[in-house]
Amino acid sequence: MSADPSPRLAAPALGAGEVEIRRSARRTRSVSAYREGDRTIVLVPARLSEAEERRWVGVMLEKLAAKDRDRERRRTPGDAELADRAARLSARYLDGRARPATVRWVTNQNSRWGSCTPAEGSIRLSHRLREMPEYVVDYVLLHELAHLLVPGHGPGFWRLLEAYPRTERARGYLEGAADAARAPAPPDGGAAT
Repeated sequence: MSADPSPRLAAPALGAGEVEIRRSARRTRSVSAYREGDRTIVLVPARLSEAEERRWVGVMLEKLAAKDRDRERRRTPGDAELADRAARLSARYLDGRARPATVRWVTNQNSRWGSCTPAEGSIRLSHRLREMPEYVVDYVLLHELAHLLVPGHGPGFWRLLEAYPRTERARGYLEGAADAARAPAPPDGGAAT
């Protein structure tokens, strides 16, 4: 079998985007893959049969997906990091008086950014915040920490949040994000005008 000098595109795997397969006569045993923008490049030996090629493309796509998941887990703070962050915010803005028993990310809050159960000392933040700027996450976390000290949204509660310099900016960001989530999609998938 001779090497195909021109790369070809494979049928994209679910969620993989475009996959380009490059065969090489110099490559005798190894198979490798990497991302190039939205495209995945898979380098294979020229001697591989089409069935072996399909199998290796699947293997390499799974390996890249696993690396992507691992990279995302490292980038996104987990519950332990969130609890540490809460402790730092409490110390800095609330004189360390707010001491939650648990602080964690949750995936079942789609209409709230966060919630607090003062009787249990538990704070939960919506997973949707993970994509937002840190100052916004800090504001929501501080907001829930303040609820450990003052349950309602009365003047005493808002006085606690005055110490955080980005309160108004974070609230504006969250309002914009909520409005954007409610906005209808433009017709025909085109850009809104």
